[in-house]
Amino acid sequence: MELLVNNIKKCYAKVTAIKELSFKVKQGEIFALLGPNGAGKSSLVRMLTGFTSPDSGEISLTIDGEKHTSIPSYTLGYLPEDRGLYPEKTVSKNLLYFAQLNGVDKKTALQQAKYWLERFDLLDRIDDQLKTLSKGNQQKVQLITAVIHQPKWVILDEPFSGLDPINQEKVVIFLSELKAQGMTVILSAHQMAMVEKLADRMLLMNLGEAVLYGSLEEIQQQVGSTTQLTAQFAESIASDQLEQLFSEADYCLVDHKTLSLNLSAQQSINGALSKITALGNLTSLHSKKMDLHQLYLNAIANHGALINE
Repeated sequence: MELLVNNIKKCYAKVTAIKELSFKVKQGEIFALLGPNGAGKSSLVRMLTGFTSPDSGEISLTIDGEKHTSIPSYTLGYLPEDRGLYPEKTVSKNLLYFAQLNGVDKKTALQQAKYWLERFDLLDRIDDQLKTLSKGNQQKVQLITAVIHQPKWVILDEPFSGLDPINQEKVVIFLSELKAQGMTVILSAHQMAMVEKLADRMLLMNLGEAVLYGSLEEIQQQVGSTTQLTAQFAESIASDQLEQLFSEADYCLVDHKTLSLNLSAQQSINGALSKITALGNLTSLHSKKMDLHQLYLNAIANHGALINE
């Protein structure tokens, strides 16, 4: 069972939000939608959930032999970016209401509520009014409402919003547990480090178009840039030397004594080191695989440059 998105397009008045976009989401995976504000992620999510329909192209999902043009509500859990809970009601009443709204009996709903509240260290707040909880704890309650009815598909829009690093890690564990239970998770997020830990595959969007698509390893191969060198020098670096030594390389000055250099798969580290040492006395040198955060920044910058040409 795969969710197939084939060449969809969506326009609002004179704005084209989605431009002939194609991808697929495999059953049981964590799939990330990435992109800056205005990339088209929200428009895409509205179509995946059936709130709107594509102007052209097709979304298809076959369940038990029946073809659907969106993820049907009876099998979907959804976390909107804006909370839809009731602050005057207790945590338990909020959770029971949304569970029963999705057809879960009260006994099962209470069992599920207690299970997830305990996982998030909130069981002792079950009878407190939601408004008395911190923003982060309210976000965790919102997350529970999306999964309390044990859906097969879950769409989470900014699940890490309002959470400190400790609670972000708890959400990472939470999402991993959903996957282990067989749920398919589609998440939209800006926290690249969290996405890198979780996502089996991802779609990076910009201005309604697909920029990069696949697993992290596949994306690294697509961009052809795999290693990032950071060199720090004892003295300031002369910019004219950089232009001479690295005319064909992707580099930038982090500050007047620090150079960052991105190497493609075809460029050797040894060749780069000989040029780096020609710049002056090194005080430190670090090498690492280019992470998702840097891949994201580079891809968006390059795509924007192409659009503006």
